Amino acid sequence: MRIVFIVPGGFDRSGRERVIPALLWLVERLARRHEVHVCVTSGAGAPATYRLAGATIHDLGTIPAGLPGSRMARLWRRLLRALAPVARSGRIDAFHGFWAGTSGVLAGLAGKRFGAMVVVSIGGGELVWLPEIGYGGLGSWRGRAQARLALSLADIVTGGSRYALGPLAGRAAVRWVPLGVDSAAFDWPVERPPGPAWRLVHVASINRVKDQETLLRALRAIVDREPAAQLDWAGEDTLGGALRRRCAELGLSQHIQFHGFLPSDAVAALYRAAHVHVLSSRHESQAVVVGEAAAAGVPTVGTAVGIIPELAPAAAVAVPVGDAEALAAGALALLHDPPRRELMGRAAQDWARRYDADWTAAQFERIYAGLALNLER
Repeated sequence: MRIVFIVPGGFDRSGRERVIPALLWLVERLARRHEVHVCVTSGAGAPATYRLAGATIHDLGTIPAGLPGSRMARLWRRLLRALAPVARSGRIDAFHGFWAGTSGVLAGLAGKRFGAMVVVSIGGGELVWLPEIGYGGLGSWRGRAQARLALSLADIVTGGSRYALGPLAGRAAVRWVPLGVDSAAFDWPVERPPGPAWRLVHVASINRVKDQETLLRALRAIVDREPAAQLDWAGEDTLGGALRRRCAELGLSQHIQFHGFLPSDAVAALYRAAHVHVLSSRHESQAVVVGEAAAAGVPTVGTAVGIIPELAPAAAVAVPVGDAEALAAGALALLHDPPRRELMGRAAQDWARRYDADWTAAQFERIYAGLALNLER
């Protein structure tokens, strides 16, 4: 098959920085058996084409914001130019848009233009609005219009959790397809020190939807009980150091190591050293990091968003959004109960192995094949 992904980013030619690992793992597996092209809508600089993960990457380049609709129109023209030689050399079978915004709209329009099937995957806040932090696609007329159009043009809509698919209840063509991880990159024997001292890990960029104020307040409560507890924090800071300052105000500077952005292999080392993975988000469409931690045998204590409610209680601990006391209590309970923590870590690892990147690729292959069969009829 000839498959075209349309993505907002995550395919930097380095393959290590400015990437979305779960999409790289998916593309690499599909490219073993199919011809895969990836069109990147928020590129860097001038348009460019290069090879990565066995696929051909078409970076559509930087397009500055302009009048409403002007960026979409320019992206559409650049997309058509990038795909012209691909279409001339044979039929394009499927367009797959990540997520239900600009990428999903372009995938839907391209599917109509080239007579191909269209899959759109929910992967962020396209279908939510959190007014207290100004987050979500439904908070603007443009976001609502794009989501509505992307969904209407899709033959199948997928999501990485039942939580993410909740707004689509009653829609027939919806599939649950978590983005799996490359379990081999995280899943290898490790001997964690029994503790204390305890090691916690948090992998997320520093931004408002991750609600790391709640994380810091939870950590303060944990340190009050376990003064030697340490948190490894990997993720880019998008808030200009505000949470580092908050960390100092709470007296936590000696208990947190901010690593900044790290590639997947460095993140894997943090998981393997950790006893518990903590996540405090107000919203997640899936939270692939939960699967990464699980692959390393580390259970997650996190808010009841994304995939976490589906793993709880056997393979994760789910607590209410914004509840720092519950987050701290959940983490402390696991730290103080090694047999339960070990059992939960094994259950999480079993889940990550079952729903890994190979499984995800196979699911999408079945979806593409089923749609192709319907198209032929």
